[in-house]
Amino acid sequence: MSDAPTPAPSEPQAPTISFDDFAKLDLRVAKVLEAHDHPNADRLIVLKIDLGTEQRQLVAGLRGHYEPADLVGRLIVVVKNLAPRRMRGEESQGMLLAASDDDKNRVILLSPERDIAPGAAVS
Repeated sequence: MSDAPTPAPSEPQAPTISFDDFAKLDLRVAKVLEAHDHPNADRLIVLKIDLGTEQRQLVAGLRGHYEPADLVGRLIVVVKNLAPRRMRGEESQGMLLAASDDDKNRVILLSPERDIAPGAAVS
């Protein structure tokens, strides 16, 4: 019998992308101006964000993890150049970045460590 620890099961690997593919992402800091529960979905929150030069609407699966009022005023990181997508009748004009555990019991927003102006590039 070996005393070596049993290796953890490996998680599925996403396909490798090139640096040029990664460089296509336009990651920006945004400030949440407004947030409310989506009227037709039990997991979604609709956010109005400030990107410095423009305001946009995002729809995100944050319900149950954050109260809409607690999101207002927060700085978050978003993918600015993601094609718009309708989610349960509401248009999402980007995507926020968040981390979650395997079973999505916890969802944590990615935020800048300190204050920085909305629209600041993330690199």
